[in-house]
Amino acid sequence: MDKSHVAELFMRGQDCSQVVFSHCAHELGISPEDANRLTASFGGGSGIGETCGAVIGALMVIGMKHGHSGPDDMEQRTILMEKRSEFLRKWNEKRGTCMCRDFLRHDITQPGEFEKVIEEGTMFSLCPELVLDALEILNDMSD
Repeated sequence: MDKSHVAELFMRGQDCSQVVFSHCAHELGISPEDANRLTASFGGGSGIGETCGAVIGALMVIGMKHGHSGPDDMEQRTILMEKRSEFLRKWNEKRGTCMCRDFLRHDITQPGEFEKVIEEGTMFSLCPELVLDALEILNDMSD
């Protein structure tokens, strides 16, 4: 996957969280359709400029791979927390923030601000890079 492919997926209506999670769907045993539905609410920092959807998609991948499935599974919970910390540390070393609004430089909850993001091209220039960063970090992490 490269930047132009990610930008094309954005133009076709996919969000950053969907691109990250659906890219990993096969290895997680999830159909791409289910992966896209599951992550559909998280683009644009959950639509309010909070945590970047690429980060959320990656954390969901980590949860599917390493998450604990019950209240008494403390050993697996510890593993999950270590993997989550590793991802976030590497992300923050590279990007310095997880906040969508910081990347977009606009508060997309305000009228006309999302249109400015589109006009400035950020969604098709920077956001694909964030998706690729998330996938690269996931790929580099030990299983």
